[in-house]
Amino acid sequence: MANEIKNVFISHIHEDDDGLKDLKALTARHGLEVRDGSINSDKPNKATDPEYIKNHILKPRIEWASVLVVYVTPDTKDHWWVNWEIDYANQIGKRIVGVWERGSNECELPESLEKYGDAVVGWHGESIVDAITGTSNASYDCQGKLKEYRPIKRYAC
Repeated sequence: MANEIKNVFISHIHEDDDGLKDLKALTARHGLEVRDGSINSDKPNKATDPEYIKNHILKPRIEWASVLVVYVTPDTKDHWWVNWEIDYANQIGKRIVGVWERGSNECELPESLEKYGDAVVGWHGESIVDAITGTSNASYDCQGKLKEYRPIKRYAC
């Protein structure tokens, strides 16, 4: 059986680029091929003007994706670009999913993911695929404890 294919934008910090490869390999093993539109070391961005980066690089890639996936690591919480990407995805009505880095147990979520995340899951292939495809809206803390469900209404502009 062929894998399902999903266009996603993986919001992350560049120091975590290697984890993206592991994340995509994990979803592929569980039947979901992820086409990633994010900027990473394989597809670097050499622009320096923040407005240009937002309007000409990031916005079109987030708009192209059906889901924004946030790769959550200890340093993701305070990263300005990650929160901006989440806020923009919310503004245009995209599904937003957080995935805890493998082995994470001391992380905090970025503020925007805490507010707008449809699902936040641990490093478990089936859970990640279910969250990305919208089959599950479960959210877990970094210790793996299920959080209370809260529906998030999205209105595309």
